[in-house]
Amino acid sequence: MTHPASRVFITGASSGIGEALARHYAARGASLGLVGRRVATLEALVASLPGKHAVYGLDVADPVALGGAAADFMARFGLPDVVIANAGVSVGTLTEMVDDLAAFERVLRTNVLGMVATFQPFVAPLRAAGQGRLVGIASVAGIRGLPGAGAYSASKAAVIAYLESLRVELHGTGVRVVTIAPGYIETPMTAVNSYPMPFLIPADQAAARFAGAIEAGVSYTVIPWQMGWVAKLLRLLPNPVFDRLFARAGRKPRGLPL
Repeated sequence: MTHPASRVFITGASSGIGEALARHYAARGASLGLVGRRVATLEALVASLPGKHAVYGLDVADPVALGGAAADFMARFGLPDVVIANAGVSVGTLTEMVDDLAAFERVLRTNVLGMVATFQPFVAPLRAAGQGRLVGIASVAGIRGLPGAGAYSASKAAVIAYLESLRVELHGTGVRVVTIAPGYIETPMTAVNSYPMPFLIPADQAAARFAGAIEAGVSYTVIPWQMGWVAKLLRLLPNPVFDRLFARAGRKPRGLPL
């Protein structure tokens, strides 16, 4: 893609990174398909944006509804230049707590299967067109397992591996698969964190950097770049050192994802 995206499909668009991406692309003239569970919030967002856009009130855990949204978007606006699987949930979990099994299931179903279901309707049309971007929002949390975040870390590790598989499957087709692993971004998801969050950046700044990486078609990037160095260091730490350092790390509150 050598020109700015004119048609963009975004899940998890009602707040946080998804909302910031919607504002970024709408300001540049793109027509958007915005997916989220909070329809009223999405409609309010669209009312504040320039241009014509479509709202799809659904849960990404529902592949049939996602397929219908994808078909409607393509019928109304044409094939998207960019599909961003951004929807995700996060909550503290402990394996020893039987009540947390439901939280594990919800996080994995939304963050992993929801991403697959988001891309599935678009893969064949984009392959046939020989162009486009499939963008998955992963996380630095998927690089090493963090205490109290087993579900979220597992989901994002799975996302990173899934996107790599998809990237290789589509190699040479003209369709780029972009993996973005954010560090700490100012969103409702991070607002509940009571522990220090190094290199925290506002969502609008993150969205601009994401869009730059998407247009460049990079295969994998960590944003902000400082967290990229942290991620590389985490990969290199021997298990005994990592365990000692992170055993008492801050943890998210437990409960069911909203």
